[in-house]
Amino acid sequence: MRIKEISLRQDPDLRKELALLARGCDFVLPSRFKKRLKAFQQVQVQTKKEETLPPSLSQNIPTFYFPRGCPKEKVNIDAVIAKIERTFSEFPNERATLEDMGKVAKACECPLYWKGPLFYCAGGERTGYVSVHKFVAMWRKILQTCYDDAAKFVHLLMNPGCNYLVQEDFIPFLQDVVNSHPGLSFLKEASEFHSRYITTVIQRIFYTVNRSWSGKITCNELRKSNFLQNVALLEEEADINQLTEYFSYEHFYVIYCKFWELDTDHDLYIDRKDLARHNDHAISNRMIERIFSGAVTRYLVSQKDGKISYADFVWFLISEEDKKTPTSIEYWFRCMDLDGDGALSMYELEYFYEEQCQKLDNMAIEPLPFEDCLCQMLDLVKPQYEGKITLHDLKRCKLTDVFFDTFFNIEKYLDHEQKDQFSMLRDGEGESQEVSDWEKYAAEEYDILVAEEAAKLTSQKITEALLCCELGNTKPKIFFLSSLIP
Repeated sequence: MRIKEISLRQDPDLRKELALLARGCDFVLPSRFKKRLKAFQQVQVQTKKEETLPPSLSQNIPTFYFPRGCPKEKVNIDAVIAKIERTFSEFPNERATLEDMGKVAKACECPLYWKGPLFYCAGGERTGYVSVHKFVAMWRKILQTCYDDAAKFVHLLMNPGCNYLVQEDFIPFLQDVVNSHPGLSFLKEASEFHSRYITTVIQRIFYTVNRSWSGKITCNELRKSNFLQNVALLEEEADINQLTEYFSYEHFYVIYCKFWELDTDHDLYIDRKDLARHNDHAISNRMIERIFSGAVTRYLVSQKDGKISYADFVWFLISEEDKKTPTSIEYWFRCMDLDGDGALSMYELEYFYEEQCQKLDNMAIEPLPFEDCLCQMLDLVKPQYEGKITLHDLKRCKLTDVFFDTFFNIEKYLDHEQKDQFSMLRDGEGESQEVSDWEKYAAEEYDILVAEEAAKLTSQKITEALLCCELGNTKPKIFFLSSLIP
């Protein structure tokens, strides 16, 4: 075996013996030489083993990704299970029906209206009840794998094998809200409206929560939203109309009445001509075409013979009446981005503005030249890059409603033109406003609709009263007035 020169220098005795052996000296015993050589090699091997390698970088980075929530250190699962078992002992045969699940939800330390998802996840829909053993096994598994409310709620509603929620997953949960919330008790006799109300709430949930536009709500999206806080408020708030972000019946009433006015054949689908009649033809035809092109309806109910569904209309109306929210800005940006390159070019802006000019000419109003309008809009938005407006630019802008209305809503464009620009800027900077543009619109329209219904009712009562007078009834007026008292 060859020995490197540097190794020989480290052992001068061995080097000396090798030199003597090379001269032909016979007094160096071969056995002694082999022993020294073997000992030297062992020392070299031990030295290499003792060299410590630097620790890998992965050992120094703590876990930071918790898709099912960050695990909590102090969670006594056995104590929670014992509390649930005591609650089940109060029920006959330790079986809970859907009506009993309110107590079970409280034993699980969940909001009251989680009772429906808890019941269905434990298999109660198949048998009409849930046994204590089946429920405990289900809830123990959730406590061991899901560490926050968002992960638990998704697990309760999702289909097996999924880690997200689709629109159909919310139907059993919302049906239980309709059946049991005191603010919706009047709907029990109007079962035909249950599905319409549930559809509206589901679309509002996805409109606000599903920021990725994927049609699938993930734990992370649910965690970032305020939806679960609103679910908890269902227990505290008897007036469902106070929960304006998702569950308000008044908001549903406004949306559905607006759709019903356009849906002349009442098949729950509207075409281009129907939608064009909205707000007295305020929306431009070019924008109507973009809405029906699939730019903003790709994951909602599929189009049927060139029509859009009621679910699509919910997104349209909310986006039309409040153009300052992130979803509405994305909605109209998708519509105006004709080539889908992620930026609005000057050509695309001029394409939509041309129809606005034509409408103004028909109204005998001289339109502003496009070059002047473009200068105003660029000053308003202040885009980061010259020659194009990005989605990021619009989300930084405080007056996105003015920008969008300029290009496709003639009525609101004229309203903005009549307002003082300084007052619009002052209103736009008031980001902390408690009432959104959509809430203002819904409240005003609901009052108008109620007044119209009251006028119709009054007309019917007057007719009945006159008929009673003709028949000789001496007290029709008193009867009529008392019937109007709420």
